[in-house]
Formats: sequence, C-alpha cells, structure tokens
Amino acid sequence: MKVVHLSSVHLANDVRIFWKECSSLAKAGYQVSYVVPHAADTVIEGVRICSVSRAPRRWLRMTLTTWHIYRRAALERACLYHFHDPELIPVGLLLKRKGAKVIYDAHEDLPKQVMTKEWIPSFGRRAVAHLAARLEQKASQEFDAIVAATPAIAQRFPASKTVVVQNFPRRDEFSNSCKLPFSERPMQIAYVGGLTRIRGAREMVMAMSYLQEIKDASLLIAGKIHPHGLERELSVIRGWERVRLLGWCERAQVAQLLGQSRAGLVVFRPAPNHVEAQPNKLFEYMAAGLPVIASNFPLWRELVDSNSCGVSVDPTDSRAIAEAIRRVLCYPQESEQMGQRGLRLVREQYNWEQEFGKMLSLYHDLIGKP
Repeated sequence: MKVVHLSSVHLANDVRIFWKECSSLAKAGYQVSYVVPHAADTVIEGVRICSVSRAPRRWLRMTLTTWHIYRRAALERACLYHFHDPELIPVGLLLKRKGAKVIYDAHEDLPKQVMTKEWIPSFGRRAVAHLAARLEQKASQEFDAIVAATPAIAQRFPASKTVVVQNFPRRDEFSNSCKLPFSERPMQIAYVGGLTRIRGAREMVMAMSYLQEIKDASLLIAGKIHPHGLERELSVIRGWERVRLLGWCERAQVAQLLGQSRAGLVVFRPAPNHVEAQPNKLFEYMAAGLPVIASNFPLWRELVDSNSCGVSVDPTDSRAIAEAIRRVLCYPQESEQMGQRGLRLVREQYNWEQEFGKMLSLYHDLIGKP
C-alpha cells in the first residue's frame, strides 16, 4: 500500500501536504513517500522525504525540477501518486500511463491565480489563464480523482471524481501551546504566512500608523515577504516602526506567537483568486482562540460576522483595518469571547479530522485499506 505525494513548489514541511495529508495517511497505515525539493532524504513522522535538487530559477523549476521529480517518483513504483502543483500535470499523465492511480490535488483556482501572477506580463495573463484552464480540465479527465481544497475549486472539475478536502487545522495543533491570559497579552496582532502586495501588505503597515494612541501596538509577521523589493517599499511607510518581521517560523513557533497575540490578521485584497478562497491562516487563528480581522468578502463575512468570531473590514481601507485592530486591542473581554466562539467552531466543524475522513475514503475506494 505504497503512496507517493509530489510537489515542485511547496516545502518538505508544507502544512497541507506534509503535516496534514502525508502524516495522516502514514498514521492510517499507508507507506507514504513525499518527493519534493529538499536538502537530503530523511524520514519524519513516518513519512519518507525523497529529495530532489531545488532549482534557482522559476523556469528551471518548471522544467528540470519537474523532470527530476518524475524520475524519482517512477523509481518508487507506488500504486498511487498524489501531486499538488499544476506544473506537475505532465508528470501525473506519465505516471498514469505507467498504470498507477493518480490524484490531482487542486489547491487554487488556477485561471484566477494566473490573473494575479506579477511575473506574467499583464497583457498576456488572460490568454495564459484561458490556456491553463483548458489544459487543466483536459488533463483532469485522465486522472482517477481530483482533490479540491474548496467547494469553489471543485466546481471546475467533474463531480463524479472530485472530493472536497478543505484545508482546516488539526484540532490538537494549538491546544498545547503556551497561552497567556488575554488581559496579560502584549498589544500585538499576528499575521502568519507569506506576505505580498495582493495579500494586503501595504494596507496592514499603513493601518499601524493610525494607532498612535495605543503606545505598544505592534504587528508581528511570521513569514517571508515577496518579492524581495517589497520589504524596502514597506520600510518607508509610516507605521513600519510598529512592525516586527519574524521570518519563516516552525509550527511550534507559530503556535507560541498566536498564544501571545490578541488577534489574527487576514486582509487579502479582492483579487479573483481570493474572494472565494479559504486561507489556512483564517482557521488557524480561530483554532488558537483568536478573534479574526478579515476581508469583508461575502464568504468570509458570513463565517466571521454571523458567528461573531471576529471583525470583517474593507481590505483596501487602512483606516477601517486600524479601527478593527483598535477594537480587539482595547476591549480584551469582547475579543476573548470572539476567539472562544471561533475555537468552538473549529472543534465542532472546521477541523482536519473531519476533512481527512473524506480523503481516507477516497484512498480506500482507489487502492483499498492498508
């Protein structure tokens, strides 16, 4: 019962691929390998990391790294391959022709994602998005199943072979972290994950400049800023002096950060790929018992406002973001109650354990129980 996950884009310790899918499958009894750019082969949580070299440039990753991943994956001789990046679709087709079962894990709405890629010239994005959609849909007919990260993504694929496995947090991930009582926490807001322009980088920094009356108010960012020049742009914006960059953090460090913060921030701009997305950080903040300050997209607003587990704001309005931050910092009792309501939702509904049950049933149907 050997299964292999493949990625050319993600890290070996990717939250969805490794910590949720691969480790859960290993615990369920499958022999799991993960072919991914990494320094060396190793075994973590019962999962074999099969390393390939990391390409220094995007075009090399999409060609040379993809080829190395195919060769390493073929050597594994697995009965099922589960790949996670659109650029690996050719690899999936080749493995399918070798007689293996193949699953495509669609993390994003590919055409909408293409429309926000800054490295693609703006005049050509629509044509590239259309071509990518056609190729993805054509190839999906060859695969044994599609795993979609959201219901919106699932609508793009045949219903008969598509399973929605949402990227919700594990119930236990933040339960053992060191948490300060809300009233004793520093006046800090957390942002976890990669930070870009369309993820609200400028608006978040500018919002901090409107909180001068809250002396110790700060924004802690646990993640990398992309592209490289963006950090320099942000550093000259008023409010930057209240920002602390922590860089990429281990999961235990993320848990510690959230356990000492008063709210989690996710104010993505209304890009096509964001409006119906379900960002992992949104639910991780809830799992840590934090109130959420989120973009007022209809889907997010329904979750946050209707359950009173945070505040939804216009993500293009830095003053509105600042007002939401002011509210959670200055009213700790109300903030703690919002956080507890979000925590209950994760424990009862929005958790990985329920989602993994659907993926496990899919594996049972395709290759049987281990």
